[in-house]
Formats: sequence, structure tokens, C-alpha cells
Amino acid sequence: MQTLLADARAPLRVNGVEIPASAIDEAAAELADAPIAGADPTADAEAMARYALAIRELLRQRAVELGLPIDADRPDAMADAVFAKEVATPVATAEESRRYYEQHRDRFTSGELVHASHILFGVTGRAPLALVRGKAEETLNAILQAPDQFETMAAERSNCPSAQVGGSLGQLERTSCVPEFAQGIFGSDEIGVLPRLIKTRFGFHLVRIDHRVPGALIPFEAVQDDIAMMLTEQVRLRATRQYVQLLAAQADLEGVTFASADGPLVQ
Repeated sequence: MQTLLADARAPLRVNGVEIPASAIDEAAAELADAPIAGADPTADAEAMARYALAIRELLRQRAVELGLPIDADRPDAMADAVFAKEVATPVATAEESRRYYEQHRDRFTSGELVHASHILFGVTGRAPLALVRGKAEETLNAILQAPDQFETMAAERSNCPSAQVGGSLGQLERTSCVPEFAQGIFGSDEIGVLPRLIKTRFGFHLVRIDHRVPGALIPFEAVQDDIAMMLTEQVRLRATRQYVQLLAAQADLEGVTFASADGPLVQ
């Protein structure tokens, strides 16, 4: 996770170009209303906004240096043009795709169903993350000692509407869940209360697997192109993050610090 460091009282400047405070406020409001997938929901919206706007300005300045078209109304297209010009992304090979397939066969199983229930301890930004996690772990330990209390605890503590039906989520397919939740419940033979929490963008889930229906493995040839596309995109994201970090290292920045090349706000 990208660690964002910013002094909210300081102006934001990129190589002497100042980003208006109104732009920071607008971006912060948008981030607060619609958090970016993969970003820490407890992160400071203004710090994230400063980081995102600094990246945009870095790429705009680089586009000018490269003589690329500048369109203030289409910053993503401008960023893509810079990346296309300066960031080489190798395409995943058939061997790499095959290796990924063999290492993640559970992800290519069709028809697998899981009947599950959960208790959600939601992360909203109002309560400290450690406090929410602690409450979730306390509840998990209690239910592991008394599994028959699951429905009662769900009704009392879950932040999900499923609390009204004892936490039941019904029958789930892998594609019906957010990826981090699906990863936690599919691809195994575990039944009953899972001895661990599953963390997603929504919070911490205490999960009980009630029933499983095995699926069938999809042939490699049917998913080869999709795997290659996914692997290539992962390489592209890493390369663009490293490229942005390099631009930042060479720039004169005020009001924001790039602490790591890893993070969700590259484009």
C-alpha cells in the first residue's frame, strides 16, 4: 500500500507549477465519495488527492516535453500517450500464461458454488481500523468456541443487511463476490466457521461455509488469451508505477511526498 505523506497546509507545486487549492478540494471530495479500488479506505482523502494531482501534473509536463497533444479535459488519454511513448510493456508468453494457469487452477473452475454466511465489521473511516479489526477478532474467537451463536452474533453485530437472516449470503458463485472475498472462500474444501478473518474493501468478514458444490476445471486453451491479457496488464501497471516514481524523483515537489512506487493512484 502506498504511504502518502502531505502537509495539508502547504501549497502543492510540481516543478514550480502550483495546483490550485480548489482543485485539491474537488479531488478530495470525489475520492471521499467514491474511493479508488485497492486504496486504503482509512487513508486521508486530501493526501490522496494531492498525490493524484501531482501525478497528473508530472505527466502533463512530460507530455509537453515530448511534444504530445495536451487535452486538459482528457487527462487519462494524455497519461496513456506518455506511457505508450516511454514505457515498454512486454506481452505475456504462452509459457507464462500456462504457468499461471497451473498455479491458480482454482480460479479457472467453472460451476463451483459455495453456500455461506458472514458477519461484516464494516470499515467506514469513522472508527479506527485497529478497533474494527479487534472487535472482529474478538467475535471470531467467541464463535469458534460456540459456533451455534453465529446467527445471534450476526443479528447483533454485522454491518450487512444479511444480519436480518442470520448472516446468510445464500448460494455464491466466484464471479458474484468481490475478488478478495472470493479468494478467501473458493478453491478449498473447508466447511464451517473459517478460523480467520477475510479482509475486503468493505471491512472484515467472519465467514461460515455451510455447503460446497464442486466445479469443473476450464481447459487452458479456453482461458489462455484472458490470462495473457491479465498478466500483460499487471506488468504494464508495475512499469507505469516505476515510471511515475522516476519522474517524481527527478522533479521539484512541494506539498506531497512520494514514499513508494507501489500504489493505486498512478493514472
